[in-house]
Amino acid sequence: MSDTLLAGFQDATLDSQRAFRVALEALSRPGRTVAMPDLLPDGAPAPLMPATAALALALFDYETPVWLDAAADTASVRDWLRFHCGCPLVADRAQARFALLAGAPDSLDGFDTGTDAYPDRSATLIWQVDSLSEGQPHRLSGPGIAQEETLKINSLYADFESDWQKNAKLFPRGLDLFLVAGDRLAGLPRTVAISTGEG
Repeated sequence: MSDTLLAGFQDATLDSQRAFRVALEALSRPGRTVAMPDLLPDGAPAPLMPATAALALALFDYETPVWLDAAADTASVRDWLRFHCGCPLVADRAQARFALLAGAPDSLDGFDTGTDAYPDRSATLIWQVDSLSEGQPHRLSGPGIAQEETLKINSLYADFESDWQKNAKLFPRGLDLFLVAGDRLAGLPRTVAISTGEG
């Protein structure tokens, strides 16, 4: 175990509920950034951002296999997740219900997209980006969006839009995504269409 294990939520039940409500708000209002309350007295284990760590505490448990990308796969993160969440950590992304992406991925391939009978068993990705207020504007449309939302995101890889379109065509299967920048997050459910430009 790493030398210093950071604390989790001060009130495991109430703070988990607060973080879970923020996650639901982000997914129900795609493209709008929401702020995660400051719920971690010691902060998050590097390189996890505060909102990433709060999502992990609210969503992960012993029944949710978690995959860490190379940037997130540190001793401090592994020890913190095992201690506070009890989640199994898997080496194969195809086995994961959740994935923590602290670096920049080059594909959405290989994650479990669920089945037609059990689409809810697909993976949810928590992807850290540099900013949700600067960078390339992306137009979002679909359920939960009255007309259209514009979300500025940097750190996305070149083929992300085409990969996301492929993901949307799998409905009701498909991946769901949280984008995180610091203490802010945006939800991109599988039903949301994304295109580049201000519009």
